[in-house]
Amino acid sequence: FLFLWDFSANTGLIDSFIFSSPSRIALCFLEMTGDGSIFRHIGVTLYETLVSFILVIFFSLFVTVLLWLFRKLSEILEPYLVVLNSLPKSALAPLLIVWLGANRTTIIIAGMSVAIFGSILNLYSEFSEVDPDKIMLIYTLHGNRLHALSKVVIPSCIPAIISTMKVNIGLCLVGVVIGEFIGARQGLGYLIIYGSQVFRLDHVIMSICVLCVIAVLLYRILWIAEKICRRRS
Repeated sequence: FLFLWDFSANTGLIDSFIFSSPSRIALCFLEMTGDGSIFRHIGVTLYETLVSFILVIFFSLFVTVLLWLFRKLSEILEPYLVVLNSLPKSALAPLLIVWLGANRTTIIIAGMSVAIFGSILNLYSEFSEVDPDKIMLIYTLHGNRLHALSKVVIPSCIPAIISTMKVNIGLCLVGVVIGEFIGARQGLGYLIIYGSQVFRLDHVIMSICVLCVIAVLLYRILWIAEKICRRRS
C-alpha cells in the first residue's frame, strides 16, 4: 500500500499536494525530529491525554462507588448521566474554551468530557451485576455495605474496570485532540489544524500517523495489564 501510494504520488496518478506521499511524510517527520519540535508536540498531547485519563479513572470510580452505595442518588443522577453521555462532546469544547480560557487545563477537561460519563455508566452497570449471593454472604457474616464493596464488588469488577480503561484511553486522546483543535498552541491537534489552514498536508498526515502510533501503544499497554490481571485472578 505504501509503495503504491508513493509511486502514484511521484508519477502524478494522484495529486501529491492533496494526498502527500509516504516519502514526503517521512521527510517531514525527520525535519521536525531534527529541530525537536515533533517531540514537543507529542509530549504535550501525551501529557494531556494521560492526565485526563488518570482523572477519568479516579472520578469514574469515585462516582460509581457513590452511586452503588446510595441507590437513591443513582436513581436521581442516572438520567442526567445518560443525557450527558449522549451529548456530542465536540459541541462542549468551544463552550469550555469560553468558560475556562484557552489553556492546558481546558484541554484536559475536554479530554475527560468525552470519556467520563460513559465510563461511569459502564462501571455502575458492572457493579450492579455482581453476583448477589456473594454480597448476601458478606451480610450473613455481619458485614456491611462497605465490606461488600471492598471484598466482593470491586475485586469482581477489576476485569471490567481494565476493559473500560482500554476504551477510555482512546476517548481521552480524541477529546484532547478536539480541544487542541480549538484552543492550543502546541500538540498534535494544533499541528493538524495549523497544517490544514496553511495547506501543509504533509504535517497533517504525519500528525495523524503519529496519533495512530500513540493510540496503539497506549492500548497495548493496557491490554498487557489486562492479561496480567486475568492471570492473577
